[in-house]
Amino acid sequence: MTQSQLAAIIDLLRTSPLDMGGDPHKMRLVFDEMIGSHPIPEDVRAIAVELGGVDTIEVTAGCDKPSGAVLYFHGGGYALGSAAAGVNLAADVARRTGTTVHAVDYRLAPENPFPAAVDDAVAAYRGLLDRGIPAGSIAVTGESAGGGLALALLVAIKEAGLPRPTAAAVLSPWADLTQSGRSYETKAALDPALTRQALATRADDYLAGADPRSPFASPLFADLRGLPPLLIQAGTYEVLLDDALRLAAKAADDDVAVVLQTFPGAPHVFQGFSAVLAEGAQALDQVGTFLRTHLDQQTETHGASASSGAV
Repeated sequence: MTQSQLAAIIDLLRTSPLDMGGDPHKMRLVFDEMIGSHPIPEDVRAIAVELGGVDTIEVTAGCDKPSGAVLYFHGGGYALGSAAAGVNLAADVARRTGTTVHAVDYRLAPENPFPAAVDDAVAAYRGLLDRGIPAGSIAVTGESAGGGLALALLVAIKEAGLPRPTAAAVLSPWADLTQSGRSYETKAALDPALTRQALATRADDYLAGADPRSPFASPLFADLRGLPPLLIQAGTYEVLLDDALRLAAKAADDDVAVVLQTFPGAPHVFQGFSAVLAEGAQALDQVGTFLRTHLDQQTETHGASASSGAV
């Protein structure tokens, strides 16, 4: 069953009209229709909310009293995608963590090149803090370019001296815009969604002449020391596999607690197909467990400190 599910998803991606390297103005509609094609479950609540001056969608799912917050960044090569199209994946995270997920509508390239997306990510994070939500009650997640943006946010938080969130989970992260990973070659024939050429086009649009090795554009080259615990997931059928593998190695070398999970035969951001793909649902279950565990640890620590202070 699993192999047939994977084969069907890979065939769907190979025959999709989406061209990740195509005209962004034409591809945005195709991308949003593809990503947002599944009906939103009835127990999902999604409302538009401004956070730190940035448009977001606040998502809860199957939980009357959500605890904690997750800041979520959609994928799309920094040129495609939207918070609205990503509601289903945001809801999947909300359901598995029992949190409120804030899907961020960061500005897209080429109209708004680097570092506009990073600026929006930081503003949204500051917006959560300004609401009175403790940093220890906030986690961060993102997929593809959104995974890279989530990592860039963590680096920016450290550089700005802001309190860090409790944990982060990144799915198939685009962490190296120089495209120096071997998997661009070794996985080229297997990846049904992405190509080196398409990603090079999106990187050029996003960077607009900026240095691709900037730590806020390519977090793989950042100093990761002091970042919160990371969960990194990737499929073995994607050209971005080495971004995940090298990121995990860099995080470990920089003394960051990191968990790397790879899924054999799975394509880029396979978690987005969790409604019909067992591996996708299993991966999201592990994301939920990872984030919830760290959020709960923070709650227990703060609770213990408060009790100690009251004695």
